[in-house]
Amino acid sequence: MTARIFVLLLISVWASLGDEIPNAKWLRATAHVIPKWTAPEGEGYFAIVEGHNGRLYIGTHANGVNSWLVEFAPKSEAMKVVVDAHQVARIKAKGFAAQAKIHSRNNVGRSGKIYFCTKQGYPVKGEPRSKYPGGYPMVYDPKTGKTEVFPIPVKHHGLISITPDESRGLAYLSTCSDSRPLDNSHFVVLDLKSRKYRDLGDLEHMYAFIVVDARGRAYHPIRGGGIGRFDPTTGKLERLKQTIDGRPPTKESHLADKNGHPINWDISPDRKTLYSVPMSGNGLHAYDLTDKPGTMRGRKLGELLPKAKGSDCRAMCVGPTGTVWASVTQQVNGYRRHHLVSWRPGDKQPKDHGPVAVANPNYTEFKGKDGKPLRYHHGFQTLANGEFTTKYTTMGVCEGLDGYVNLLVLAPYTLLRLKAPK
Repeated sequence: MTARIFVLLLISVWASLGDEIPNAKWLRATAHVIPKWTAPEGEGYFAIVEGHNGRLYIGTHANGVNSWLVEFAPKSEAMKVVVDAHQVARIKAKGFAAQAKIHSRNNVGRSGKIYFCTKQGYPVKGEPRSKYPGGYPMVYDPKTGKTEVFPIPVKHHGLISITPDESRGLAYLSTCSDSRPLDNSHFVVLDLKSRKYRDLGDLEHMYAFIVVDARGRAYHPIRGGGIGRFDPTTGKLERLKQTIDGRPPTKESHLADKNGHPINWDISPDRKTLYSVPMSGNGLHAYDLTDKPGTMRGRKLGELLPKAKGSDCRAMCVGPTGTVWASVTQQVNGYRRHHLVSWRPGDKQPKDHGPVAVANPNYTEFKGKDGKPLRYHHGFQTLANGEFTTKYTTMGVCEGLDGYVNLLVLAPYTLLRLKAPK
């Protein structure tokens, strides 16, 4: 009887880990806590990029307070704040009027300058959305330590994306009204010298990323599945339709949702291929940007997690090696499991390298002196197999020239670093 109870208990524990965990090869990442006062609620987004100096630049979120750009030096493992958004914008604001988030897809110009922008936080009861003045584009120069702040492009809109084209003296922006069910997102061109804007219109696509191809044309998604392409040589915006493997995008892909859907975009190092992963679509897609004028023909490269019944990907990048990296969360038996997936040209399909665990679970304090769990430190858990891992979706990913993949996870806001799997 005792042996039978033991076997049943073992089966129960085994099942609680999830179908694949007993046989999975876990990846070990080293955790580094981002200064907690810059993200007091443990929250952050996909605002991470590697500078030409090999350091990482991470945006933070302090709702109702302010936001900061944090620099991480991999060699010394030191973190420091390099930009205080309110200080450089010369403003004093609180509540919903604060520049509470650096939520943007950060980018680096040829000069080595870091391009990022600010966004609204969350209003509390009684705060009108008109209280938020609008977001600021910002450019930080690691060589001088100085930050240039540009005017608000669209009143009361935050900024979700900024992509520079320094060779033409331009930067492209996407605004974010943060309204539901439809988000208003203006596609805006910034002249970096004159500091003036040209508004190309509201394309209504939530959390839009912008890429610039080898010919200097800028791309912005349009709600409903279209793609806007702006050519600075003609000054015109084209509205293109897309196909995937010769057909309109399927409903399951989430590439053409009626009310829009968050879609990860990034571009190959030669700027000739656009890669796309819808947040809930589980598919990786590629578009040839050298294709004939007036076309946006894509192809599906495969499923990120073929066996997953549901997936969440808010973190995708194309690294300097040309490898596409996706940090994907899968719901398994009551908890979310975080996988690292890659694809590189020549691969038949994306490769799941396995779930990610934290190698140094004591990287920060999770309990106070009284032994009680600290507030907003709820994002990690120890599984029955002893692995210490994240509970929630991964928010950002960035491949570095040092051969490491860098991930942003929540509560507390944390940077995970692991050697890129081969």
